[in-house]
Amino acid sequence: MDLGALGNDSLVTQFVLLGLTETPALQPILFVVFLLAYVATIGGNFSILAAIFMEPKLHTPMYFFLGNLSLLDVGSISVTVPAMLRHFISNNKTIHYRACLSQLFFFHLLAGTDCFLLTVMAYDRYLAICQPLTYNTRMGWGMQKALAGMSCVFSFTNALTQTVALSTLKFCGPNVINHFYCDLPQLFQLSCSSTQLNEQLLFAAAAFMGVAPLVLIMVSYAHVVAAVLRIRSAEGRKKAFSTCGSHLTVVGIFYGTGVFSYMRLGSVESSDKDKGIGILNTVISPMLNPLIYSLRNPDVKGALRRVLTGKLSPK
Repeated sequence: MDLGALGNDSLVTQFVLLGLTETPALQPILFVVFLLAYVATIGGNFSILAAIFMEPKLHTPMYFFLGNLSLLDVGSISVTVPAMLRHFISNNKTIHYRACLSQLFFFHLLAGTDCFLLTVMAYDRYLAICQPLTYNTRMGWGMQKALAGMSCVFSFTNALTQTVALSTLKFCGPNVINHFYCDLPQLFQLSCSSTQLNEQLLFAAAAFMGVAPLVLIMVSYAHVVAAVLRIRSAEGRKKAFSTCGSHLTVVGIFYGTGVFSYMRLGSVESSDKDKGIGILNTVISPMLNPLIYSLRNPDVKGALRRVLTGKLSPK
């Protein structure tokens, strides 16, 4: 896909990202803070991946999907933070038109896949707890690959649609984006042509990739909770809830920040609140996910400890 060719009719060839702050004294401090956050996120998610790959006990469908989620977190933060770090230490705050579209495409590709994968993980927990006798048959290796692949295909289709639709807009100036990365609401505000179709596409995507998955997650966990409450053993209930609690926490953070990111669509101008929500969505959430899964899940915690000490379980 030649993003440059898509933008030949636009008058604006580059945008200016204002970033988190225009105060020079704060920029070195923020550079260190977000560099540490980036390193912690990459290290945490790759630690989860290493534990899943090297620990035979974690070679199950749930941890296959968790490994994919960790890869998405690495990709998500890598789309936005490295460019933000470069702007902290450089006087050049510009981003080329095609680079802006590329960032937009990959951001929506990864975030959309995240939506579907979280739904798949909820379905996996439903099968494991509510249909245990048929779980291994219905969630075999082929089904795992199919569900992960479908999540990527659906998200790729949406990201490509949103990017191509945006490339048809005219940008006549101004070209200043009051944010630290390129996203649809901020770019809609800069367009000098009608964004009605684009907003309708974004609304449809929000329904298909946001509302529908969230409803499916809620329905799955309603059945899970009902099944867990029927377990007579307190230890059994605790174990069942421990495997679901981490996932529900991640779902809450992901959808909470996502809803606030786009509920301001149509606002006259961007504000610092949008930047704060953007940080939660693109930095804090990927950084917290490894902590949530390692601290609240005894299986992952134990596997990480064994990986770090070199004492892996026998195959």
